[in-house]
Amino acid sequence: MAKRPSWVCTLITQLSLCLALYVALNLGQPQKSIYQRTNGISSNRKGLDFYFISVTGGFRPLEQQTLLLKQMEDVAKAYDARFVINSSELGEDDPLKQNATWLFPSLKVPWYTTKASKEKEVGCFQEQIRLPHGEALDIIGVNTGSLQGKIPTALPSASGDLLLNWLKSALEATNGHWCIVVGFHPLVICEEHEEQLEAKKIYEPLHHIFMKFGVNTYLSKHGCIKYSRQDSITYMENPGLIESGNGRSVFRI
Repeated sequence: MAKRPSWVCTLITQLSLCLALYVALNLGQPQKSIYQRTNGISSNRKGLDFYFISVTGGFRPLEQQTLLLKQMEDVAKAYDARFVINSSELGEDDPLKQNATWLFPSLKVPWYTTKASKEKEVGCFQEQIRLPHGEALDIIGVNTGSLQGKIPTALPSASGDLLLNWLKSALEATNGHWCIVVGFHPLVICEEHEEQLEAKKIYEPLHHIFMKFGVNTYLSKHGCIKYSRQDSITYMENPGLIESGNGRSVFRI
């Protein structure tokens, strides 16, 4: 059997992720939390023509980085992407972001970039994006560096508690129709089952907060899955460099 060209695998991967996020946001319906949002927002719309790009940042060889940025520019033009979500451990110093906004005019859209360090600053960004028809999307970026090494065990720590408390406060302040939380580290732990990796465990402290405050999706770098639906939350991981052709996804709301 002939081997599929790499761009075909890339396209299939991106389309599957687009479909997954579309389903995660309930075909345009806002996600209700366990505890009803205080503003009582609801919507009956069946989708919005609104696009953004999600990418895993970091260092890449120059040729590979340039190719990725060119692909992102083409996508941004074709879909009129409004912003970029960058799952990175480097924050504002991420080279992909710096070179994108310097070399490619079409990528001079807002970039929302995470970081992963042991610093006390646990919040990366908190934005509300206005959507058509008066609706809104809340995006919250967290510094998951304090969770490194603790995700499989869910062991408590002072820095981890600081992150959880900050996130609770940030989510309490949201009033949009949808909510996406973004971090660098994936929260899903997998185990091998019949030669396949299957989602086995979720980092429960954060999952409980996501459930309580009606978070729709958690985005991160690639771990062991592409996406996993747990309760009402969808965990999505940007594809790795090999399987995705540089780790870029295009999402529609």
